[in-house]
Amino acid sequence: MKPNTLLSITLLFLAFIGCKQNVKESVIDQTEEDMPLAATLLHEIPALLGEGAFWNYQSQEFYWIDIEGKKLHIFNPTSKVNRTYSTPSRIGTVVPKNDSLAVVALEDGIYLMNTNDGSLSIVSDVEKNVTINRFNDGKCDPNGNLWIGSMHLDQSAPMGSVYKVEESGVTTKMIDSVTISNGIVWTQDDSIMYYIDTPTGVIRAYDYDVSTATISNERTAVVIDPKDGFPDGMAIDENDMLWVGLWNGDAVANYNPITGKLIRKIPVPAHNVTACAFGGPNLDKLYITTASLDMTDEEKARYPHAGSLFEVDPGVRGVKSHLFGTEE
Repeated sequence: MKPNTLLSITLLFLAFIGCKQNVKESVIDQTEEDMPLAATLLHEIPALLGEGAFWNYQSQEFYWIDIEGKKLHIFNPTSKVNRTYSTPSRIGTVVPKNDSLAVVALEDGIYLMNTNDGSLSIVSDVEKNVTINRFNDGKCDPNGNLWIGSMHLDQSAPMGSVYKVEESGVTTKMIDSVTISNGIVWTQDDSIMYYIDTPTGVIRAYDYDVSTATISNERTAVVIDPKDGFPDGMAIDENDMLWVGLWNGDAVANYNPITGKLIRKIPVPAHNVTACAFGGPNLDKLYITTASLDMTDEEKARYPHAGSLFEVDPGVRGVKSHLFGTEE
């Protein structure tokens, strides 16, 4: 074999090896890049109906509730300590006011809870005599008003409403004919409010007037595919994209409310995923609540940690959620 021929073969062989290595590295990079996200266990606890996900950016703690367990929880991701407060009736949501007070929705009204001793003081008893309903999810608007929804106990008729509860206790009905009131968030520029009535399978959008704390121009933003589950609690990220817990859906879904399209789903090892909130010092963690109710024996075996808290790094940051009342 001539030297020139041998040199040519050697160069071709080296080029082939280099191409294989580049292809291998490219495949590895692509696999890592496209590897689907999945939530992992954060705090194991057998909550019956975990809900009300809220990150208190002041105290750096995660507030959440167990509706059927009649408990308010405050979890510290750094110390891994989960403080628990019992409530006299089912609790629908929680939003902190500061590091020692939080507004909570109980069955007969809206209260301030002292998170040092668990004591309660009434803010509004708007549906005290409506025995066919109970309060469910709620969050605060950019002005610090609590928007809280009620739901029909039998979950079969649109008998609930959404109320705006001011710090002073003044309460105004904002939306009626609701069956199961759930997720509610506002965009960063305070111009749009998104809202979920679970059985409709729809995320609605409203124009929000920050000067009057009122809404108008109701329209459909997202229609959830029934095969994905039912939309429950909701969070919003820095790009105004929506993150929704899917009841009967084993996942958190990320939607674009402008196009109405599903961006992606993050699997959660629980059948009923109820709510989520961005948290952590940089708001780059997604904390997720789940339920252990409404599961078959097969689902219980598949998801032994249902009811626990989960977390995931979603690759996007959230925004600070509004506290109740005037921020101090």
